[in-house]
Amino acid sequence: MRKEILGLILLFVLPNIVTSQNNVIDEVVWVVGDEAILRSEVEEYRQKARYEGTEIDGDPYCVIPEQLALQKLYLDQAKIDSIYPDESSVNSQVEMRINYMISQIGSKEKLEEYFGQSLSSMRDELKEMVSNQQIVQQMQRKIVGTVNVTPAEVSTFFKTLPADSIPTIPAQVEVQILTIAPSISQKAIDDVKAKLRDFQQRIENAESEFSTLAILYSEDTESAKRGGELGYMGKGQLVPEYADVAFALHDKTKVSKIVESEFGFHIIQLIDKQGDKVNTRHILMKPKNSFLEKNQAKLRLDSVLNAVKNNEITFEKAVALYSTDKNTKNSSGLLTNQANGTSRFQMQELPQEIAKAVYGLVAGEYSSPFAMIDSKGNEVYAIVKVKSMLPAHKANLENDFIAIKGVYQEKKNYEILQKWIKEKQKSIYVRIDEKWQNCEFEYPGWIKNIE
Repeated sequence: MRKEILGLILLFVLPNIVTSQNNVIDEVVWVVGDEAILRSEVEEYRQKARYEGTEIDGDPYCVIPEQLALQKLYLDQAKIDSIYPDESSVNSQVEMRINYMISQIGSKEKLEEYFGQSLSSMRDELKEMVSNQQIVQQMQRKIVGTVNVTPAEVSTFFKTLPADSIPTIPAQVEVQILTIAPSISQKAIDDVKAKLRDFQQRIENAESEFSTLAILYSEDTESAKRGGELGYMGKGQLVPEYADVAFALHDKTKVSKIVESEFGFHIIQLIDKQGDKVNTRHILMKPKNSFLEKNQAKLRLDSVLNAVKNNEITFEKAVALYSTDKNTKNSSGLLTNQANGTSRFQMQELPQEIAKAVYGLVAGEYSSPFAMIDSKGNEVYAIVKVKSMLPAHKANLENDFIAIKGVYQEKKNYEILQKWIKEKQKSIYVRIDEKWQNCEFEYPGWIKNIE
């Protein structure tokens, strides 16, 4: 526990007082524009890297201040370009982190005692950190802009790569899946609704806190840690049934009607509204399948698999007729890798249950039926077919164009940012304490600007 809390200190809470090498409480070591870099910031960054086991390539008292100075360049330009953080998004992230820390240490009072700070002070420091991170990301996106990459450019880039620089692409697999969800009895649904109605009554009668019941009973495990709180979200970030009710709430002391969505059944309480975003807490409960219902789903899947193996029906047709997963039903069961936008996965990128089922199969083979948890957190039964397998190999344009394009895109983005940094250095005031100047900086332009 202590190590985890230490990590939270280093990650989230800036210490107020840090001693340094020369027993100086604090001092300004760099100034970039109108932004100062303190010795305490450098020490904190160094402590965080040591805790995380991150190697600093070079003298930390040269590398770290330069990294902080680069952030100051982006923040300075953001002021000029009137780029501001999304306040509702920042507030949501801050509250999520605060709530996570409270859940780890036990209570607000213990958190304040541990850090020696008020919750308000922690929020302010976290807000500044999250805001700066968001501004820098927005500024970088603006600088890079829309970089169009043509197939010809990608091809030329690839042909110029030295043989020892061509990346090795790990083994990849394409997988099709057929999923059948067990049926749910009306009794199971009625039982869940009865529990939620009991919670509604207890909350509105002031017998229980909504957040306490969420921690104890909600099946949305992530939000349950935060007392059911979801954070500030727009309508498009919530499933429609939930959004319609959440945005219609006005009284923070009331609890919504029971809402059914693809995730299960919810009750909702309003926390706050900011513009077109709402922050709510909820309790999610899911009706449970009986052993009989699960067995019936598995038997049905066995029957479908036998029909496929006996060539009575193709796997693709079986998916269209029997699969209950709407996300893959219309793509012949083909899974999409959200990380790269293709249908190819490295084994470690597949959900664990699917990876186990695929392991040892070759292209064209089917797995036996197996149980898994779907993207909505529900237990379902599935079979998978290996559509294709590509062994580990050196990248080539025929099979790996998208991966090579991504490498080239990153290279172009990096070059644009490098050029911008060097130009920005020429126009911004920089002062470095003479004791901190004896460095080989990645960007020598700092020294040229020293006054």
